[in-house]
Amino acid sequence: QVQLVESGGGLVQAGGSLRLSCTASERTFNSRPVGWFRQAPGKEREFVAAINWSGGSIFYADSVKGRFTISRESAKNTVNLQMNSLKPEDTAAYYCAAGPQYSSTRLTRGDAYNNWGQGTQVTVSS
Repeated sequence: QVQLVESGGGLVQAGGSLRLSCTASERTFNSRPVGWFRQAPGKEREFVAAINWSGGSIFYADSVKGRFTISRESAKNTVNLQMNSLKPEDTAAYYCAAGPQYSSTRLTRGDAYNNWGQGTQVTVSS
């Protein structure tokens, strides 16, 4: 039911930073778990980061730990993904996804989510 729009992608040099935002159409977004996934050409979609509805549990893929931070701006119906120390291998289309209200299981899996955004492209040059 909730509509999601990603923004903030772009072209950046290795070592640079980008902040992606996922903005929802309704405030129930703030009581849903949210995940970020990415997919590069020729590769399968992979989990990047997730935050549960309470914000008390956060998960990161090993490949982004220490570099990426997921956070909520509830007043703006928004979840952000701050990406620092970007590497060429981070190049991908990035998607945010929201799960059912008050759900909190299997957040590293795509099937935990029932709404997906259109994606935003991140390109990191070497």
